[in-house]
Amino acid sequence: MSRSWWRRGMAGVFAMGLMYGNVCWANWTFFDPAQGAPRDAWGITEDDGGNLWIAGGEEGLFLLRPEATQFERFTLTDGLRPYGYLEDGSAPVGPKYLKVISVAGGPPGTVFVGYEGQGACESNFYRPGRERDPNIYKSGDADKVTLTDTGIQVAHYDISSGTSSESGEAGDREKVCSVRRIVWDRKYGNLWFGANHAFAWGDPNHQSAPTCNGQHHCSGVREHTHPHINAKDASGHVFRLTDAYHGIAVLPDGDVWFGGANRTTRFRFMTVKPPRDFESARKKSENASAIANRIDVWPDLVDEIGIPGPSDRVDDIVSGMALMPDGSVWVSSYARGLALLSPTGKVNQYALNTGPDRFITSLVRDPSDDSLWIGLRWGGGLIRMKDNQVTRYASALGSLTSRPIWDLQSTVRAGQRRLLVAFGRDEYGHDGGIGIYVGD
Repeated sequence: MSRSWWRRGMAGVFAMGLMYGNVCWANWTFFDPAQGAPRDAWGITEDDGGNLWIAGGEEGLFLLRPEATQFERFTLTDGLRPYGYLEDGSAPVGPKYLKVISVAGGPPGTVFVGYEGQGACESNFYRPGRERDPNIYKSGDADKVTLTDTGIQVAHYDISSGTSSESGEAGDREKVCSVRRIVWDRKYGNLWFGANHAFAWGDPNHQSAPTCNGQHHCSGVREHTHPHINAKDASGHVFRLTDAYHGIAVLPDGDVWFGGANRTTRFRFMTVKPPRDFESARKKSENASAIANRIDVWPDLVDEIGIPGPSDRVDDIVSGMALMPDGSVWVSSYARGLALLSPTGKVNQYALNTGPDRFITSLVRDPSDDSLWIGLRWGGGLIRMKDNQVTRYASALGSLTSRPIWDLQSTVRAGQRRLLVAFGRDEYGHDGGIGIYVGD
């Protein structure tokens, strides 16, 4: 299939039903920059009003309204704020960096947006003297973006803790900056940020508070926690190992599975006593007594008690999670395929763990039939797995097969499946695009 087929966008619906094996490829719609779509799509979602939102990397945030055929684009000039506030409520001085890397649909006309931070944003706050730059350590984090009659309204989540933060958490914390995954929990009114170093909670009803300075009563966030372990570097120095929480799955009781580069945990936010006590839930993932809740999905050669060194580590590099109706959860890895965890966190199965299939960039459960949709990195295209049977969709995607699928979302609207696919730009600079599948 030539590139010109998918360039037709809304007019390019595959009406003739091309057949590949037993798969009918009708009911696909593709968008590319000719329809105003981003060249590098990092995330895709729909809000409850049916608006389609795209995380477009350095190009910004993109919107396709219901029935529209052209995307709208929002950037810094429209009010996006990929940086936090100084103590007096002002903006840090310096050039601002915009890279939208995640989106999660909210109520009608609302989307939650995650940004990548600048440079060494995780560590810059802790640098001495002039090396400490607010324009770096205040970069990134997240926004709540709401459509208005004239454009957008933005409320910023400054994911940090000030010097006199309440509870037992330490203050003066500025480590979370690049928010790669966001999940909105409608049922319990929670917002979850999966990021570099750790994960955090957000208030979906948050309004901007420029002079809050990280105080819990006004910041709209509680941060941060992680199932960290101790590890050794090549010289034998022991350090805290934690990073990249790109897997998030919300349980029916409101607890949340988080999967990171090194460990996975069940964050007991709603089942801890009292519920919603972030500090108490944190201890059930971080404390020494919580070792059973720091799950090594692809086990290191030495466990955390033995303190693994560089040659002992088999990093999980989690890329996504999909909760199943029986309480089990599929975990995907950027380099190791799939693993199925029981409701208690025991690894019951590994799958797609050889060859190109193991480079999984995105994962979602299809609510219409409980199949898994799996996006691959290195030219593998799209996979669907049900009852351990694998169907490959590579050939029908044409040139998009070689693009990384950075995000997948699956919804059911008016009884019909909608699979949303975000294709990123490849390493050679070839454009990505957007795919929507509404077939069986």
